[in-house]
Amino acid sequence: MTRDDVPSTRPYLIRALHEWCTDNGYTPYLVVAVDASVQVPREFVKNGEIVLNTSFDATSHLQLGNEFIEFKARFGGAAREVIVPVDHVVAIYARENGQGMAFPHPPAADGTEPPAEASPRLHVVPAPGTEDTPEEPPPVPPTGGRPALKRVK
Repeated sequence: MTRDDVPSTRPYLIRALHEWCTDNGYTPYLVVAVDASVQVPREFVKNGEIVLNTSFDATSHLQLGNEFIEFKARFGGAAREVIVPVDHVVAIYARENGQGMAFPHPPAADGTEPPAEASPRLHVVPAPGTEDTPEEPPPVPPTGGRPALKRVK
């Protein structure tokens, strides 16, 4: 069995951390690298990434699959369908405390590796369903360029 034959651990880790956030009363947020294969509201994309609130309160029909994450959510009051390839998720974290996990960026569409400076950057973007209700923005880890995510054990 070659390295390419081994299934990715990313979807399993995303599901585990999503469950951990939910079980502990935290709000799971996904940071997604956006390209043509990602179906999200483009008006909320900043610097090629979008931050999505994937809590059960903010989404409907949430499916955390091995290939895609799919759900429906409200953006600016309008219901939208979101489809994210799992390999485009670059981080999952709890909004309340920043604990979570970062993943490597996906390769570019032409198959090249992302530039070395392409590391998950957590941008504050209105989460689905929260545009009409004021709340504190998700915490962004205070670092020079890389998020300070804590390992969840």
